[in-house]
Amino acid sequence: MPRDSPGALAALEREVTACRRCPRLVAWREEVAREKRAAFADETYWGRPVPGFGDPRARVVLLGLAPAAHGANRTGRMFTGDRSGDFLFAALHRTGFANQARSHHAGDGLRLTDAWVTAAVRCAPPANKPTPLERDTCLPWARSEFALLGRARVLVCLGSFAWAAALRITHPDAPPRPLPRFGHGAEWDAPGVRMIGCFHPSQQNTFTGKLTEPMIDAVLIRARELARGPRRTR
Repeated sequence: MPRDSPGALAALEREVTACRRCPRLVAWREEVAREKRAAFADETYWGRPVPGFGDPRARVVLLGLAPAAHGANRTGRMFTGDRSGDFLFAALHRTGFANQARSHHAGDGLRLTDAWVTAAVRCAPPANKPTPLERDTCLPWARSEFALLGRARVLVCLGSFAWAAALRITHPDAPPRPLPRFGHGAEWDAPGVRMIGCFHPSQQNTFTGKLTEPMIDAVLIRARELARGPRRTR
C-alpha cells in the first residue's frame, strides 16, 4: 500500500484509537468522558486516543501537544470543539488550507487541502501536561503517521512541546547537537522535513496577544512556500 494512501492511514488510525498503553491517561480521558462538562452533558464523548486527520497527500503537517479534555476528547477530532481549534481553523481557512473557518464536530464538513493535523500525545492529559514517559510512549504513533505521509515536507510545531517532540520524531537515534531552540517562526532542517515553530493557539496565547492572527498566518504562508520546494530525503 502506498505510504500516503488513505487505507494505510486508516489502518494506523484503528491501532491508535485502540491504544491503552498509558494507565494515567486512559483513566483521565475516560473519567472526563463520563463526568462531562455541563455545557456538553447531552453529548457522547469520544473518550479515546485521537487520530490525526486531513489530506493524505499533505505537504504540510501541523503538530500539536495533545487533545483538549472537552475538545478533541469530546469530538474525536484534533483541535475540534475548543477555542484553540477555532483560532487554528480560521487561520487555515484564511491561508487556503481549509474549506471553512470553524469546526464544531467531526461531521461538520471541514476539509483540509495539503495539510494534516495531529499531535504528539493522543490522549487528553490531566492539566494538559503529559509526563515525559507518556510522551515517549506515544511518540511512535506520530512517527508512524509521519512516515505514511509520504509527501510531507514541512512540519509546523504548535508550541515548544511539539517542537521537542518533532525533534524526537525526526531524529530517533539521537537529538541534534546543539539542540535547535524553539521560537515563533524558528526553522530547522530536520531529516526529510523543514520544521517551523509557531506559538500554540491556546487561549492563554491568543487572549494576551502573544499569538495574533497575522503571526499564525505568516507561519502558514511560509509553510506553503517551503512545501513547494524540492522534496528532502528522509
